[in-house]
Amino acid sequence: MSLIRIIVSAIYVVAQVFLARPSLVEGRQARNLLLGQTSGHHHGTQDASLSDSYNNNSELPRFAEEIQNVTVSVGRDALLACVVDNLRHYKVAWVRVDTQTILSIHQNVITQNPRITLSYNDHRSWYLHIKEVQEVDRGWYMCQVNTDPMKSRQGYVQVVVPPSIITKETSTDMVVREASNVTLTCKATGYPEPYVMWRREDGKNINYNGESVNVVDGEVLHIVKISRLHMGAYLCIASNGVPPSVSKRVSLRVQFPPMLSIPNQLEGAYIGQDVTLECHTEAYPNSINYWTTERGDMIVSGNSVSGDKYEAVATDSGYNKYMMLKIRNVGPKDFGSYKCVAQNSLGGTDGVIKLDEIPAPSTTSTTQPPYYATSAHKNGRNSNKKSRQRPIDYEVEEWRNPDYDRDYGPASMRPPGEVPDVRSPGVYHRARLVLHLSSSLLSLLLPAIRR
Repeated sequence: MSLIRIIVSAIYVVAQVFLARPSLVEGRQARNLLLGQTSGHHHGTQDASLSDSYNNNSELPRFAEEIQNVTVSVGRDALLACVVDNLRHYKVAWVRVDTQTILSIHQNVITQNPRITLSYNDHRSWYLHIKEVQEVDRGWYMCQVNTDPMKSRQGYVQVVVPPSIITKETSTDMVVREASNVTLTCKATGYPEPYVMWRREDGKNINYNGESVNVVDGEVLHIVKISRLHMGAYLCIASNGVPPSVSKRVSLRVQFPPMLSIPNQLEGAYIGQDVTLECHTEAYPNSINYWTTERGDMIVSGNSVSGDKYEAVATDSGYNKYMMLKIRNVGPKDFGSYKCVAQNSLGGTDGVIKLDEIPAPSTTSTTQPPYYATSAHKNGRNSNKKSRQRPIDYEVEEWRNPDYDRDYGPASMRPPGEVPDVRSPGVYHRARLVLHLSSSLLSLLLPAIRR
């Protein structure tokens, strides 16, 4: 360090020879730049060694404003501004406070750091540029004026770093058995120190220490007696107020043997109907699901098979699977028991659904039946056969149908072996009319005969 200071002092002396007037006052100012107390006062406070008489001297340089602190993300550019009024023949220098490294003297850059440059405007504003800021650039920077005693202002460069997840110290995808304990870890770096939290990718709550929570704070997510409800993708999210926040996805799979549930263990159908049987299963790893008949014959193997008689469909949703068996045009041989089966590497299970026959629904006719009346025939029998209602006793229109027997009505109701009466309607009408007139005449003569 002593050698470096000697070299820097030599450079400065050479610079003063070419840039400054030789005077006793300026010699003391040069010594102030190199040997002055570069105190670590914060927020640009002025050196406390200034005397009252010096402050009242309006001919000396004075700082027009404080040096503003700068906050910049790593990789960006930083700019510090030092504004001095009444500088006249005095010189301005930039110094790194923590290392006491001279960065520039007046219009010349001294440091060998290629990322640091200098610009100025009207001999009043002096700007220190730091390109592609790195974390090592974080700290205090001083602007000095080589008065006697030396004047200075300080500004702080805050270098912030967006969060970054340390992959080698963060958990990867995991597959565990149900009821075991699981620990997920996430490590992150950044400046300021990142805040780390865990949450589910699907937005569902996490069953954590007996509570249902949406977010778990901290680098570690420890789950006791994990269940299938914990299965899913988890996000480790790190943030520190410096955009962007970052996350890492960890998939957590929980293994368990198949389980199933049947909504209806007894189904009914009538002949000719289409019927659907349902079965719900849960398993991880994914199970092989199929249906069998009462005799043990496999109906379907795989996710979806269609045929003339059966249609089987299996729909996956995570570790859940919905099984459906549709039986078309149910016949007598289709009644009986059906079994849904689920198997994976950890075990298997099955459930039985019974299909029973039920009566077919009755159909109601909308056609009104014809109205019939009973009548006594000439043979004296009270017949229950039906004939059309006649408006008068001797109307004979109904007999015009040769398939209609006058004694028994429709030919289908005639007793076996009975010969149908196919006499002419006119003959039958006249005979009946004579019989009616004879009865009337007899009813008139009987009272006279009795007297």
